[in-house]
Amino acid sequence: MHIWVDADACPKPVKEVLYKAADKRALKLTLVANQYLSTPRSPYISSLQVPRGFDVADDEIVQRVQPGDVVITADIPLADEVVGKGAYAINPRGTIYSEQNIKSHLQRRDMMEQLRSDGMVSGGPEPFSKKNLQDFANALDRTLQKANSQQG
Repeated sequence: MHIWVDADACPKPVKEVLYKAADKRALKLTLVANQYLSTPRSPYISSLQVPRGFDVADDEIVQRVQPGDVVITADIPLADEVVGKGAYAINPRGTIYSEQNIKSHLQRRDMMEQLRSDGMVSGGPEPFSKKNLQDFANALDRTLQKANSQQG
């Protein structure tokens, strides 16, 4: 099992939770971004810098992800692709994407995008909160337990 992070927009507190989880569970963790990312010294944690460009980091994750891997992303189309490949996907706010719910998340995303482009909705998500971080940590723990039990 490998944890992949769509790291360009991933909140720092989420990365900290991931670093601890990777070290504690001896899991490979790779942060993928189009900029240099400093990571803690660990045999389990690395970063992968990809060229700048639309969806370059997403495409790299999709190429490398394997069934049973875990992907951390707020990008719902990326989550859809990795779930389709048999991987797990978690939003940094704690939403676990699955085959059962990813299509409805895509539909909501597309609807909101249309409303924003029509000027009917403005702004983005609420600021990242401590509750979001706790929700993420809980979702990560549940997902890692599930992934581990399905591997063994």
